[in-house]
Amino acid sequence: MTTSSAPSRPHVVLGVSGGIAAYKACELLRRFTESGYDVTVVPTEAALEFVGAPTWAALSGKPVSTEVWTDVHQVPHVRIGQTADLVVVAPATANLLAKAAHGLADDLLTNTLLTARCPVVFAPAMHTEMWDHPATVANVATLRERGALVIEPAEGRLTGADTGKGRLPDPAEIYAYAVDVLARGGAQAQDLAGRHVVVSAGGTREYLDPVRFLGNRSSGLQGYALARTAAARGAEVTLVAANVTLADPAGVKVVKVETTAQLQEQVVSASRSADVVVMAAAPADFRPAQFTDSKIKKAEDGSAPDIRLTQNPDILAGLARDRPSPAQVVVGFAAETGDAHGTVMEHARAKLARKGCDLLVVNDVGGGKVFGSEENEAVILGADGVTTPVPRGAKSAVAQAIWDRVAGLLESR
Repeated sequence: MTTSSAPSRPHVVLGVSGGIAAYKACELLRRFTESGYDVTVVPTEAALEFVGAPTWAALSGKPVSTEVWTDVHQVPHVRIGQTADLVVVAPATANLLAKAAHGLADDLLTNTLLTARCPVVFAPAMHTEMWDHPATVANVATLRERGALVIEPAEGRLTGADTGKGRLPDPAEIYAYAVDVLARGGAQAQDLAGRHVVVSAGGTREYLDPVRFLGNRSSGLQGYALARTAAARGAEVTLVAANVTLADPAGVKVVKVETTAQLQEQVVSASRSADVVVMAAAPADFRPAQFTDSKIKKAEDGSAPDIRLTQNPDILAGLARDRPSPAQVVVGFAAETGDAHGTVMEHARAKLARKGCDLLVVNDVGGGKVFGSEENEAVILGADGVTTPVPRGAKSAVAQAIWDRVAGLLESR
């Protein structure tokens, strides 16, 4: 009788270079290990000045070394890279990026980078001036040309009182990005490389007075999943987020807005240079005809104020009608419920024809389904008549299905 062995766990190498953000890599390591990945931590000597070897060993369950002479009989400077399914370097300093771009190998991490034949993700963290320096710009370009995935750093508070671009993205977002890369095979699946993608997410607010507003229940989760997965597939991503409280996706430019007018302005502006526009946000259909400068008070007699509404512009229809090039792909979303006038799909097909977009992602939201949930299911309707059902699953899986359809359309244009 034969017994089947348990499937091997994906092997992730977590490289850590010497920046103050090294402490955040502990959270990234925890997410990998708690999700069942086999993780080998390879820090640089400088990284150990910020987080000691015992911490990395305790969190990973493996001994930690920085140089090639430890356990030399096992040839670690070759074996670690050869056996990896994914290498993530977080944080990646300017010094580490320079060494990787020029093929230097003076410690265990840089040797590992030279021997790895799997996807390699760099998550840079440094001061803005270092990130913007021509040497760093050239090194990043070199690494990307060779197929490495270099995430754009986040903007925010840096070391000391400085703020700007160069902050390490949120560890949860680096983890989600890495998982998407691992699932798709990395550089071999960079089918959106060189493309500019605009995604909108969240729900707009239309103010009645300084306190109250009309809004909706959109959480932004699906739009953020679309932005994150597009970045993992190589795209330059602009995310226009309306009233979303989620962490910024790794490697994505985020523009914050509140109202439908602001959403329209930012999406239209970004779309002028975009290959793809995905309207995953839920703009309010109506806004108050008049804004009251002071808070609306309760009436003594208990009566409610009369509030006149006016219709907001149809952003999706405008994008489809005024696209800068026939090659641009425009994707809309339809949160639908059935009623006496038709089923969910009947309403959706009518909307696809009315809006003029290339794809319409249809969600049945009867009973409040989808909103705020980590999961989604959808049907992708194409103007070409092709219908793609997407079974219930993680919103990242739905996002991948949408990008699969988009990639096919881009290839055919």
